[in-house]
Formats: sequence, C-alpha cells, structure tokens
Amino acid sequence: MSKQPIGIFDSGVGGTSIWKEIHALLPHENTIYLADSLNAPYGHKGKKTITELSVKNTEYLLEKGCKIIVVACNTATTNVINLLRTQYNIPFIGIEPAIKPAALQTQTNAIGILATKGTLSSKLFHKTSKLFAKDVTVIEQIGNGIVELIENGQLYSENMQLLLKQYLKPMIAANIDYLVLGCTHYPYLIPILTKLLPKHVKIIDSGQAVAKQTKTVLKHKQLLNLSSTKPKLQFFTNGNPKTMETLLNGPYSVKHLDF
Repeated sequence: MSKQPIGIFDSGVGGTSIWKEIHALLPHENTIYLADSLNAPYGHKGKKTITELSVKNTEYLLEKGCKIIVVACNTATTNVINLLRTQYNIPFIGIEPAIKPAALQTQTNAIGILATKGTLSSKLFHKTSKLFAKDVTVIEQIGNGIVELIENGQLYSENMQLLLKQYLKPMIAANIDYLVLGCTHYPYLIPILTKLLPKHVKIIDSGQAVAKQTKTVLKHKQLLNLSSTKPKLQFFTNGNPKTMETLLNGPYSVKHLDF
C-alpha cells in the first residue's frame, strides 16, 4: 500500500497550491491530482450537489488505487468530509480556514476571512469561528468571481485587481492584521494581495498545515513511501489543461478527462 498514490481533489486548479506543499514535504510520494473545473466553484452550490460531486471525485481516486485522499477544497471539507470518513475505509485529510492562529495572534483584535459562500455558511466553519474567534472582530468576505477568473486564466487581470480592492476595503477599514485565505485557489493571489494590503497585515493559508497532517497520518498508518525512486505525478482536469499547467509552472503535463 505504501507505494500507492496520494489522491487530491478540488473543485478546480486551486488545490494545486496544496499539492505543491505536499510534494515539497513528501517528494517521493506518488500523487494523483483531480480538478473538477467543469463544476467550479463549489462555493455557490447547495450541500446536496457538493456531496454528490465530492463522492464522485472520491470514487474516481479510489479506482486509481489511492491510499489516502486530501480534500483540497474548503467548501467540500466543511460540508462533506465527515460523511466521506464514514462512508470509505481510507484516511481523509481536510482543509478549513486557519481562523485559530489568526484569532490567537491578532494584535489589533480584527481579522479578515476571504472565502466562498459554501465555506462561510457551513456548520464546521461556524463551530471553529465560535470556538476561537468569539472575542475578535471577524470581517467575512465572500470571494464571488475570484475562482472563475483564476479558472479562466485571468489571475493577473484588471478585473481581479478591481474585485480584490473592493473585497479588501472593509477589512482595511476595520484595521485587520491577519487575512485568512479560505479557498485553495486563493494562495495564488498572495503576490497581488501583498501589494494591496497594508504592510503589517499577515496572510495565512492552510497549505503547509495540510501537508504536515498528511505526513503525520501516513506515518501513523505506516503508509509512507520510503522508496527514493522518482515519483509518478499525475494531473487530471475536466477543464482546460493549460490553466493548470500555467499554475503548476513546472515540467508537468495535465491530461484532460471527460468527467
């Protein structure tokens, strides 16, 4: 089992930001990345649809023999991961906005969260927020339009700049000192966000934490690939492969999948 791949899925190309962290920490692991770009973003969809799509993605990765699945999508994690863990007999790693470190470390007592509607309205998000950020001012912002622009190859477009300026305005006015990114597409915005935010604002995403948790679980289950042979890295999308290849920015080929 240890040489079986790590499966990773997202509602599009954004989860490649998680894949990069996993590959950096576990360079010998075989991986399969599945992007359901055709249905991106999941954040606007109802729980029933999010569940159906997540189950479909999971079963595809299981058919490919994955030993563990990383749900590299905040919306899918916060809505469906408990069901997936009950339904399938392999480990699942989820991702949710890093509210806890931001709430514990804020000096201005105000933090911003940029996420999808599906994440911000989920029970898991509310539970975490209530637990760790009840004494902190939390400026929540739904990132409408961001995922679509990234999926369409318009990461550095003027439209993206205008959207982000609009979304950050109330956060800057509230004097946030931490911005939590609650969608795996959003780490690709960090170069733009850094220019738009005041210098003292720190940006937090969950990528490294997810990679560390993946390693911890694999080690605990004795599933770490201890071979030092070159890993097999596979990428599939039902959208435009070029968009993912641009974001991966490396010697990787992406296969189109009718899925």
